[in-house]
Amino acid sequence: MILKTIQLQHFRLFENQVFDLHPRLTIIIGENTRGKTSLLEGVYTSIFGEGFRESKEEELVMWDKEVGNVNSLYAINEDDKSQFQVIFKRTGDTTTKNYMVDRTKKTHYSYLQFQTRAVLFTPDNIEIITGPPSGRRQYFDKVLSAAYIEYKKKLTNYENALRKRNKVLEKNNGNDAMLRDELQFWNDYLLEHGKFIQEMRAAYMDYLNEKPEIQDKSFKIEYLPNVINEERFAERFELEKRMRKTSIGPQKDDFEITINNEDVSKNVHLYGSRSEQRLSMFWLKLSEIRYIEQATGKRPLLLLDDVFSELDNKNKKMVMEFLPDYQTILTTTEDELLEIDGIDKEVIRL
Repeated sequence: MILKTIQLQHFRLFENQVFDLHPRLTIIIGENTRGKTSLLEGVYTSIFGEGFRESKEEELVMWDKEVGNVNSLYAINEDDKSQFQVIFKRTGDTTTKNYMVDRTKKTHYSYLQFQTRAVLFTPDNIEIITGPPSGRRQYFDKVLSAAYIEYKKKLTNYENALRKRNKVLEKNNGNDAMLRDELQFWNDYLLEHGKFIQEMRAAYMDYLNEKPEIQDKSFKIEYLPNVINEERFAERFELEKRMRKTSIGPQKDDFEITINNEDVSKNVHLYGSRSEQRLSMFWLKLSEIRYIEQATGKRPLLLLDDVFSELDNKNKKMVMEFLPDYQTILTTTEDELLEIDGIDKEVIRL
């Protein structure tokens, strides 16, 4: 699928603007604060039904408006086109969303089944490596959710059940027999979904380790699952009763990346140089492109948000090598990127 046009109505700082996208390369150029990243986020939202910057979705809607729209037109082939629409309605601190495909209302789950996929590069991606475990879990969950809709569904179910189990623990009145009985239903539910989540995460780590090399470096990722089973629930009962919170499961998982030089392995999170950390991030992101394409049979869009400003020439060349194979939309403040040779392109100035 090729993204042809996108219309942003009351989205971020766009009142009502339509943008035409090139089937190969679109360069969005302008000074900071002019809306480059907001336009890119509009593209991301058209695909996934959510933004990529803030957790508060009401911030996607222009501050003085109640309703925002992201309308997009995709070409499936020369004669077949589909229209997608994500509608945000803000009421106070609450934001609701509706999803439309060819003017027919869909659930989010169904909308994603019709849509293509995208891989996003931003300077903030480095926090996957340098940040806390929660950021790595969130990243891998997004990759697996993009590749497999069923994973996203199971993950959402798990997170909802986890909140409900924690509510049971919070309301504990001191009756152990009653508490155990109430927890058992949620234990069984979390076990079923948690096993699926951890098996999928483990399989993706195996995929990453099948192709460990990038440039002249070799990386390895180790999955550190927080095992969830009946025995551990029983062992943690007294602790969780005091903590009033679930203490085991996928929400506690971590992932450790090492760089391997001859016989020496080094933890990249703790001891890697900035360039090694950035290269390990690219290893993850470039593997993500191949994985999503392989899993879905769909060639993802590449969304590059001002990534070239932080790259040396070697890494710029590595990213450039991917551009001819994917529809790419990139933002930049650098005029020299307009001189990319060998690829037809559209330039949007903001």
